[in-house]
Amino acid sequence: MGRIDDPQLARHLAKRGIDDKMVMGHPAGLFILFFTEMWERFSYYGMRALLTVFLITEISKEGWGWTSAEALQLYSWYTGLVYLTPLIGGIIADKFTGFRKAILLGALIMTLGHASMALEMVSPTFFYIGLVFMILGNGMFKPNISSMVGQLYPDNSAKKDAGYTIFYMGINAGAFLGMLLCGYIGEKVGWHYGFGLAGVFMLFGMLQFYFGQKIFGIIGEEPPAKSEVPVEKIVDEDEEPEPEAHIVRDRLVVVGVLMVASIFFFFAFEQAGGSMTVFAKNYTQRILEGNAGSIFKWVDAILTIFPILIVSYVLYGLGKRIFKDYPLTIIFTAISFVIIWILGIWKVNREFNLEETEVTVSWFQILNSFFIITLASSFSKMWEKVWNPSGPVKFAMGLALVGVGFIVLAVGSSSIPQGAETAAVSMIWLILAYFFHTTGELCLSPVGLSYVSKLSPKRLSGLLFGLWFTASAIANFIAGQTGAYIDRISETYSMSTFFLIIAGIPMFAAVLLLIFNPKLKKMMHGIR
Repeated sequence: MGRIDDPQLARHLAKRGIDDKMVMGHPAGLFILFFTEMWERFSYYGMRALLTVFLITEISKEGWGWTSAEALQLYSWYTGLVYLTPLIGGIIADKFTGFRKAILLGALIMTLGHASMALEMVSPTFFYIGLVFMILGNGMFKPNISSMVGQLYPDNSAKKDAGYTIFYMGINAGAFLGMLLCGYIGEKVGWHYGFGLAGVFMLFGMLQFYFGQKIFGIIGEEPPAKSEVPVEKIVDEDEEPEPEAHIVRDRLVVVGVLMVASIFFFFAFEQAGGSMTVFAKNYTQRILEGNAGSIFKWVDAILTIFPILIVSYVLYGLGKRIFKDYPLTIIFTAISFVIIWILGIWKVNREFNLEETEVTVSWFQILNSFFIITLASSFSKMWEKVWNPSGPVKFAMGLALVGVGFIVLAVGSSSIPQGAETAAVSMIWLILAYFFHTTGELCLSPVGLSYVSKLSPKRLSGLLFGLWFTASAIANFIAGQTGAYIDRISETYSMSTFFLIIAGIPMFAAVLLLIFNPKLKKMMHGIR
């Protein structure tokens, strides 16, 4: 578990002063970033799971009583800006602060944002201030932690894609727990409790990263523009030297193509917090009786406990390797996990003691993260040992699969009458849709992060990760604006028509990527 079996990786870590302790075949530093990102995603997705449903819930139930169109307009602006500000945060880290300080500053700002949102019952102003803080903090945090993951590995290391997939498991573990617990507490106990809980774990993420910084050696310590020994000048003898200008240009073109392709994917995928949330609230059968209710309680209990067990095991493995050198990092993370276990057991016990089983609207969003947690390692092994197609082919697979998910929803919603405001469609259609969306995400999103890292000049790493998230910003904005038409298209045509439109767009992009794959592979100049 702790031995380096990759000579190239060993030299890479040594030349950068990175701690060479290994966990699950990867540098221990990857798992510090894993847990930091996990708690940040807990905070973001925990709040996102509540945002739309809080806005459209009746005032009598302490929501704001907005229409679906109004809520999705705000959702589109918020999620779009959340992914736009990383462009600025990447530039700030590259030029002024370095990755580590940017991550810590972003985490602090987001913690304050959650605290402000928890005061929404005092004044709506606090809610909006919290959204602004979340947008600004995420901008400093998001691109720079992704950059640090990439710099733990040599560019041509076979472990790099696998490392990003493991990191992506951390992203989704946090998203899962955030949507599960913040969503449940927000909907069934109080909205402000759900918003505030997200900030507690953002604080723990900041603390565990702060006390584990030395594990990264020189990575992220200084901004690349000011470092006396720039990271890109520290080259292993078997690692590719600084490429010629035309190679850099070609690779940047490929990065640009993949970024545009990601817009088509996330335009569809990010309907999860918008139109799919509306579908779950107004058109899905969520009151379960008899055996169906009992079965759901057991399934929900397994879905609650199983992922916590998995990430607890990861923490145990990390703790065995680094507790002696970085005790506070492990202690703060362990405390956060004790709280998670208490909340998880409380939730399961509470549900078993209720006579009526009502599935929360936010529950459906946890399916994506649950499938990620359970499938991520399989995809990682497949890319590393079984089949490793080019980046464009993986992207095409992702685009096709997210389209399939919406075809499933189109079939499932075919029984809904034109213009109906409510319905009771089986939950199975949403569950299947999230399964296909997840498999598509595993083919595209972690692979995209890895290719941005591998194809980008190191001096532009933060900027290009910022641009990657800018593409997500565009996609999120379009997704929210498009989702706002769900009621209008359903009234004029049908709910199925709306979902078929969403399905067709990423599938068209998938075909284009497959057509241009040979040219794109050539332009990567040996990068796989």
